[in-house]
Amino acid sequence: MASFVLYPADLGAPVIMPLDRRIVRIGTAPDNDLVLTGGGALPHHAHVVYDKQSFTLSTSDADATFAVLGKAKKTHKLADKDIVHVGEHLLRFVSFDHELKPRPQSSPNPAGGADLQRFVALHRFAQKLMSSASLQQLFESLLDELIALTGADKAFLLLALGGEPKVHVARNIDHEPLVKGDEAISDSIVGQVLETGEPLIVADALSHEVFRSSQSVMRLKLSSVMCVPLKARGTTLGLIYLGNDNAINHFGKDLLDTVMVFAAEGGLILESAVARRDLEVKVDNLAHELEDRRFGELIGACDSMRDIYKKISRIATTDISVLIEGETGTGKELVARAVHTKSNRAKGPFIVINCGAIPENLLESELFGHVRGAFTGAIATTQGKFQAANGGTLFLDEVGEMPLSLQVKILRAIQERVVQKVGDTKGESVDIRFVAATNKRLVDEVKSGNFREDLYYRLNVVTLSLPPLRERDDDVLLIARFLLARWGVQIAKREVMLSREAMRAIKRWHWPGNIRELENRIKKAIVFSDNGVITPDNLDLSEQQTERILSLAEARELWQREYINKILALNDGNRTKTARDLDVDPRTVFRHLERERGGEA
Repeated sequence: MASFVLYPADLGAPVIMPLDRRIVRIGTAPDNDLVLTGGGALPHHAHVVYDKQSFTLSTSDADATFAVLGKAKKTHKLADKDIVHVGEHLLRFVSFDHELKPRPQSSPNPAGGADLQRFVALHRFAQKLMSSASLQQLFESLLDELIALTGADKAFLLLALGGEPKVHVARNIDHEPLVKGDEAISDSIVGQVLETGEPLIVADALSHEVFRSSQSVMRLKLSSVMCVPLKARGTTLGLIYLGNDNAINHFGKDLLDTVMVFAAEGGLILESAVARRDLEVKVDNLAHELEDRRFGELIGACDSMRDIYKKISRIATTDISVLIEGETGTGKELVARAVHTKSNRAKGPFIVINCGAIPENLLESELFGHVRGAFTGAIATTQGKFQAANGGTLFLDEVGEMPLSLQVKILRAIQERVVQKVGDTKGESVDIRFVAATNKRLVDEVKSGNFREDLYYRLNVVTLSLPPLRERDDDVLLIARFLLARWGVQIAKREVMLSREAMRAIKRWHWPGNIRELENRIKKAIVFSDNGVITPDNLDLSEQQTERILSLAEARELWQREYINKILALNDGNRTKTARDLDVDPRTVFRHLERERGGEA
């Protein structure tokens, strides 16, 4: 019959609990089958369910957890000799009761005392593991516990992380470090354990048929040796090497199970340390990659963004006007700030005015200022954005929304560098660099009569066309990671990361709102992420929502349709010239137009 052996938090005598029913309840409340006393356990902490010839331990309280090999869990399928920590209590699961002999608590036998001593040591080390001790201190404690348990006079922990095994920690029986640890171990014994991945007990190394001829064994005059691998996910990360040079047959197989449990915890510690080291290296590499792929506050490394950076570097030190075109949310203001920051006016003001957010009747006053009494409510003379930007840069955001009546005055101010407050009769000279931005194609607005052609050419000395996020390849992931780093700690008070599924969904989404949409989705995902790993559901990007991957034939047809439309637009709809430019039969263009209108080819 399967059983739990309870080693209580108060280090009292162990208690055997047969698992003789389908459900066994564990906790501090008296109605439990296995009642725990204090030690950090909850009233109804956990329960064991027997089903299909297996036992599964699960928590009964939403706030409860238990630990197996140092890892906190909510549920775990029990295996023979599993060690489970419930608060400060220790439970050992035994599949069969052939080695369990219930005995009165008042007369424990010597074997029971040794067994208790081993698990008390494991309990003590587990408590240190859950504290904030450093990696070095944890390994020193691990070796000190093993020396005390096994009677070894020296213990070593070797690391084998992709190279020759090296002694990382070496301890003696007095809990002191061994200075020359590498010189006190047998290379041949270590080599065999690394090669086989199996533990090894050598009763008398000097008479062992394999190792007695080893130079290191003869030089060190070794007697008893136990060498156990530290494994994680089937990979040997290091070794525990125990030695006693004063006695042969010192280490028996009865100690091996205990040492293997310690080695399992040591392997998990090593795995966590290696993962942390790799993560830190990855973070450093990402930080360097980010620096290589950013231009001031702008982030990106696609060809179109590199072209933007090159143009900014060329025009920044001049005073020519710049027009920035791009969809909403592509970062037009960041580009304008980069132009200002790289310019000779960097120490001057950078003034922003959103031409589409201010009522038309107030826009002139906002731009040029007004004198007292100029209109109802003008109780004092006020400077406008033009005067505030003197010596710096004035950024006219959404300039395409500016009313025609005001465009004339803006044009005059740009030409003459003189502005006049509303209600005033004299002008003021200003020294300003103009940067404008719009989500419209101003050339189309000029053709439709919504924007003055002369103002367009004044603003459009150099045009910077920002690509939408969907056309920036892997930049979307780079920006997403940057936003996670910026908002993760601020919102969730912890580091967050993207799952593989989330990265795939981000790359497949078409991002109609561009970077602004990405930032909003990232913020929401951080709030709703349970474990610091962002999933597609956290981003509201399910498989059904993300853009469907087109077949090669579909993609070819889509590109052809868009390209024909582009050439038609360049030729103002002239089908004959378009067919000539594309080197196709005119009927191909006619059939294309019929399909576009919904007709049949």
